[in-house]
Amino acid sequence: MKNFKLSALAIIALFAISSCSKKDDPAPVNEEEVITTVVTTLSNLSGNVVLTSKDADGDGPAAAILSQTGNIVAGRVYTGSATFLNELKNPASDITPEILTEGVDHQLFFQANTTVGIFAYDDLDANGKPIGLKFKFIAAAAANAQQQNLTVTLRHLPNKSGSGVSAGNIANAAGATDAEVMFKVVINP
Repeated sequence: MKNFKLSALAIIALFAISSCSKKDDPAPVNEEEVITTVVTTLSNLSGNVVLTSKDADGDGPAAAILSQTGNIVAGRVYTGSATFLNELKNPASDITPEILTEGVDHQLFFQANTTVGIFAYDDLDANGKPIGLKFKFIAAAAANAQQQNLTVTLRHLPNKSGSGVSAGNIANAAGATDAEVMFKVVINP
């Protein structure tokens, strides 16, 4: 009889444990990637312009090192792309495919005044909203020898339905900034 009571208690305990629903399990965490390097490439028949930001310590205190190869030429149309890397890993990890896969949760913004040029998105997420890993850039028609700011920002969970956000206006995007780089560019004749 004693064994029967112990067996009955064990069976009841087993049912109690197995009856917990899956809803009690926490949602899987999408771990945020470290972005150390942002590469923005502008290409046309004349060649490539590559803007690179390397932050060797990630979110640490050291400033990013900015570089540019090639020259932006006034009035030219460029096909653009953006790449995001974590070079703290060995080998380096390309985060760009993850951003593309999670396109509904990400959007790039290109902030520059019209004396630099204009940008247009060339890729869309599953909901038909822009991502920005691929884009078109039309350099300003007039050359400007002064350095000007071109800011590239990657936002996580932006409000893509916000006023002007799909056209690239970051003001109503909200969300969290995953990466932001301010390049100094010159528009050449």
